[in-house]
Amino acid sequence: MNPIKKTITLPDGREITLETGKLAKQADGAVELRMGGTMLLATVVSAKEAGEGVDFMPLQVEYKEKFSAAGRYPGGFLKREGRASDYEILTARLVDRVLRPLFPENYHADTFVNITMFSSDGIDMPDALAGLAASAAIAVSDVPFHGPISEVRVARVDGEFVINPTFEQAERADIELMVGATYDNIMMVEGEMNEVSETELLDALKAAHEAIKAQCLVQKELAEAVGNVKREYCHEVNDEDLRKDVHDKCYDKAYAVAKAGSADKHWRMDSFAKIEEEYLETIPEEEREEKAPLVARYYHDVEKEAMRRCVLDEGIRLDGRKTTEIRPIWCETDYLPGPHGAAIFTRGETQALATCTLGTKLDEKILDDVLNQGKERFLLHYNFPPFSTGEAKPQRGVGRREIGHGNLAHRALKRMFPDNFPYTCRIVSDILESNGSSSMATVCAGTLALLDAGVKMKKPVAGIAMGLISDSESSKYAILSDILGDEDHLGDMDFKVTGTKDGITATQMDIKCDGLSYEILEKALNQAKEGRLHILNIINETIPAPREDYKPHVPRIETLVIPKEFIGAVIGPGGKIIQGIQEESGAIVTIEEEGDHGNIEVAAPNKDAIDKAMAMIKAIVAQPEEGEVYTGKVVSIMDFGAFVEFMPNRDGLLHISEIGWERYATMEETGLHEGDTVTVKLIEIDKKTGKFRLSRRALLEKPEGWVEPERPARAPRRDGDRKGGNGPRRDGDRKGGNNRNKGGNNRGGNRE
Repeated sequence: MNPIKKTITLPDGREITLETGKLAKQADGAVELRMGGTMLLATVVSAKEAGEGVDFMPLQVEYKEKFSAAGRYPGGFLKREGRASDYEILTARLVDRVLRPLFPENYHADTFVNITMFSSDGIDMPDALAGLAASAAIAVSDVPFHGPISEVRVARVDGEFVINPTFEQAERADIELMVGATYDNIMMVEGEMNEVSETELLDALKAAHEAIKAQCLVQKELAEAVGNVKREYCHEVNDEDLRKDVHDKCYDKAYAVAKAGSADKHWRMDSFAKIEEEYLETIPEEEREEKAPLVARYYHDVEKEAMRRCVLDEGIRLDGRKTTEIRPIWCETDYLPGPHGAAIFTRGETQALATCTLGTKLDEKILDDVLNQGKERFLLHYNFPPFSTGEAKPQRGVGRREIGHGNLAHRALKRMFPDNFPYTCRIVSDILESNGSSSMATVCAGTLALLDAGVKMKKPVAGIAMGLISDSESSKYAILSDILGDEDHLGDMDFKVTGTKDGITATQMDIKCDGLSYEILEKALNQAKEGRLHILNIINETIPAPREDYKPHVPRIETLVIPKEFIGAVIGPGGKIIQGIQEESGAIVTIEEEGDHGNIEVAAPNKDAIDKAMAMIKAIVAQPEEGEVYTGKVVSIMDFGAFVEFMPNRDGLLHISEIGWERYATMEETGLHEGDTVTVKLIEIDKKTGKFRLSRRALLEKPEGWVEPERPARAPRRDGDRKGGNGPRRDGDRKGGNNRNKGGNNRGGNRE
């Protein structure tokens, strides 16, 4: 064993160590990364030969976090890690998007990159280290790769950029980006912001790239120390004469289709396919099957070149638009009667149907990841059925792409979601047609659905996808607004930007070319801003403001804050009280303790149910006030008066002299019985004992000519009499007067 270790120092002095040669030595490459108490192990294994007929890079990146890394047990019956969480899938996608373009174009062997978090101190964010670990593992292997790369998270905290912030710092950031890059070029960006300017976003990218450069240099030192030689391979057999023949006979035809500028996607697809079919017909039948895969590969290059030259040389896009032009847009809200909010957003041949559902606290999503536990009240789910692109194939479970696109749209909208909103909110975007940036259509449709549901967003959000066609030899380039699917596939950049009229809220960028300057990025961002504002104007014309009120079938929610000591009284022993409130009122009541108070949420399909539940709760938590009138129930009769429960868990003494203006010798003469309902006035709260004195007489009109009788002298106190008088105490009388149980005026005392 001959381990080799290298150290990276971050701008704030924290250190990252990379070590190889100790763990997982049978993998093609393995690197252990440590930062504080966090440890990741990254491995790469690549097959020696490509599979038969494979003409692409079959790369799979997996990221996994062990629950034992944080000293926790997995949830569920099996108590072991299962399928990847959304967070793990999103982390793996971030790494994949940087690595994939940097493998040689002619390398087609099955390649697996696995990154596992084995330890975490809960301070540093491990997803920001995954790309570095993966790249270092490839760097020390013999797998061919045009790297190294690294990824960092950059956050602006209190006005300063921080590289790889802690969890606590990221919570306070107004810019939070993941950036992946080589030493020379930024390759991938994804993150969210609090309405920042284009200039501020560029500053964040520059800060991240400087840190990445240092990390790339250390990886090169590690690779040189290991001394591995990259493997030789031959995964493609080419026929240069055939390549030239395909170009000579097909290029002009493909250029003509590209120049036609048809907005009909299917016509373009059929026209391009027909050119390839006609060429195949010129090949002798006995050779056709053998040469068909090569023809497909070479013709794809022809199609790509024709489209790109048409844009660069003549400024003509595949659908005939100008570079800054956005496809026609139409929107419609209140599209479906059942959902709480629904909207259609259609831009060219891309269409999203978004629905908004408002729920109670019981509908919150419970998060139970290794390092992230909590609840989420704003959810967004994205679905991409095959029929949206005209594909004839079954619709299976949610794929990684759907999780990634949904996450981007969620990030775009969540900072504009209202603070302290009482509802749990779920947006579902179903893509009905797709030809270019369905994730951005989801952002726009999601905004419309929220407004249609009556959600008081801080500001509407729109999104747009930008593209780039560039030629390094001539230094020509064209920035394309609102790109088509083909422009994404055949172009050099896919840059998605979302935001309000005042700034950017989220972004995602994948760059497929070398040497993209900050000048070009700045132009792309400014062009994206113009497009975003154009779309926001259309959204504003469709629905200028949120609905004034929710739709009739939306559950109504009211909230109430109560002192912490009353939480137990509302819940009751074994939940008896709160269950009774729900059964009697028909409302759903939830309570959450927070600091020195409790937050109560009451939800019901109608106002009557909410009012009834709120009245019952307020009666429990209300404080008695002198001079107030209450209607209560007689709970016990004594010789000297009656005890009346005038508020839930609150008893007061209605003395025999306060029952009426008449003078009663015995309680039998008053006509009061246990269980009777009586209206009384609270005339005194004893500040020392907390006892309550009630009066019925104070609410009755004084008889005409009535004179207050003289009271007889009080008899001497005997053993067994009450302190303070109220009559002789007998066995069975209350200890302490007004309280039916120990614990003061609250029946049952202080509940846990």
